[in-house]
Amino acid sequence: MNDLLLRPELPTDAAAVRHVNEVAFGRDGEASLVDALRKSDAITLSLVAEQGGRIVGHALFSPVVIDRGDTREIAQGLGPMAVLSDVQNQGIGSALIRAGLERLREAGHGAVVVLGHKAYYPRFGFEPAARFGLRWEVEGHDEFFMAQELRPGFLGVRPGVVRYRPEFGAV
Repeated sequence: MNDLLLRPELPTDAAAVRHVNEVAFGRDGEASLVDALRKSDAITLSLVAEQGGRIVGHALFSPVVIDRGDTREIAQGLGPMAVLSDVQNQGIGSALIRAGLERLREAGHGAVVVLGHKAYYPRFGFEPAARFGLRWEVEGHDEFFMAQELRPGFLGVRPGVVRYRPEFGAV
C-alpha cells in the first residue's frame, strides 16, 4: 500500500470508477447508481484509490434525508464502496472509508449512515442506527443499517426514517 494515493474523483475518472464498481459487485447496478448520482449532481464526496497509476477503489457519499415527522435533517450516506478483487484485503477500502469520514467531518457534516456488513463497519465507528432512533425507509434491514455522528449530538435519539435519493431505488 506504499504507493496508494487517495484523492477526490476527477471527471476523467468516470470510466475507471464505473469499472471498479462493476467488477467489485459483479453487476452494473452500483456502477449505474454512481453514474445517475453524478448526473443528478447529488454527490457530496467521491474518493478514488489509485495504485500504480490504476484506480483500484472507490467510495461515494451522497445526501440522505432524516425524516423526523416535524423536521427533516440532511446527513450523508456511504455507498457504494468498492475495491477491485485483485487488491482486496490490503486495507484499501478501510483507507477510503477513513479518509471520507475525516473529510466529511472537516467539512462540518453531522452524520453518516451506511447499509452494510455489521461486522465490518463498526471498526470505523458505526453503530446500529436504532441507537439513534433511526431506521432505513425499507423495512427489515435494521441489523445492517448503521450510523455515525461526525458532530456529537447531531443525531440525538428522536425517532426518524432515513430516506436515500430516488436513484438508489434502481439498485
